[in-house]
Amino acid sequence: MKEINVSAKSTKDSILKIQQQIGGVISERFGLYTLDIDNDIAKGCIRFVTFDWGVNLIEHNIIYYEDILLVSNTSKFNPLNFMYCSQGYLSHRFEHETEFTKVEEFHSCILTTKADVDHHLLFPEGIHLIINIIGIERKEFLKKRLNYVTELNESLHKIFVDKENEKEFAFYGPIDIKMEDYVKKLRNISNKTISEALKLEGSVYHLLSLHISRHEQLQKGDLLPESLLKKELKIIRRSSQKIMKNPSFNYSLEQLSNDTGLSQAKLQEGYKFLFARTVTEYIRHIRLETARNLMSNSDLNISQIVYSIGFTSRSYFSKIFKEKYGITPHEFKKKIVFTVEGDDN
Repeated sequence: MKEINVSAKSTKDSILKIQQQIGGVISERFGLYTLDIDNDIAKGCIRFVTFDWGVNLIEHNIIYYEDILLVSNTSKFNPLNFMYCSQGYLSHRFEHETEFTKVEEFHSCILTTKADVDHHLLFPEGIHLIINIIGIERKEFLKKRLNYVTELNESLHKIFVDKENEKEFAFYGPIDIKMEDYVKKLRNISNKTISEALKLEGSVYHLLSLHISRHEQLQKGDLLPESLLKKELKIIRRSSQKIMKNPSFNYSLEQLSNDTGLSQAKLQEGYKFLFARTVTEYIRHIRLETARNLMSNSDLNISQIVYSIGFTSRSYFSKIFKEKYGITPHEFKKKIVFTVEGDDN
């Protein structure tokens, strides 16, 4: 096992200390820094960005070739960390604890420690890790976002206003596959333009609100349905991704049940839990979203689009399109054409 000791005064300083011990090259684009590593210790990258409202983002997309124990002393700025694991797993404990707590794929946690207590993070050998961490430097955050903090539940409020780092807090959440879709969108923002940089900042703020909202729900007892297992939710999510990639296929509840090995009742319950829609409603939603994207970004006419996404009736398509978006497909297409022509002028 390789131990990395980091004593830092900022997020950027933390990454620089990591670079000193495992190597790599740092590049920067519109405030987004990337540490690229390809050596005997690890292969992958760590991205990080700091915003002027006391919030930073760190993303790990990396494989370590030996177990890595990261001992982190961040007492000089001691952020409140909201972490989500998209792939692989890691383990965490505070310095004074003897046992690690495992943070598995699609699980989140909220962590902060007292000023004089180290975090211990254990990254396993040979596992592709994708981890997203939003850190809040509370003194800076409270200067600009104080009005939001008063709306938090009691446990989160106490650690948000703990500017002197006197409280320790660890919350390890259950599986939350829904959050992965938002994390993935954020991960795909390249930050190559100013508009993307602004989009990244907005997405981080949105993801932070999801973390807080999820904690609120769990405090109220909104847990995973007892009839659904973690592995079953993962199967359901994979089936939803197939629908998204190929919306024109003639799906049926019976066929999806046979493909996934799950009962029709479990499929319905899982789709309602993950997407707040029945299976049929989800398929229709994906087809309509695909149709809208094709109208915006292709030269296909409406009839071609209707049949390319699996509908057989243009009138039915027009009816449900207007119900969802408040505008007919013809009006929407006309609006897109007018906008493009206006931009050309």
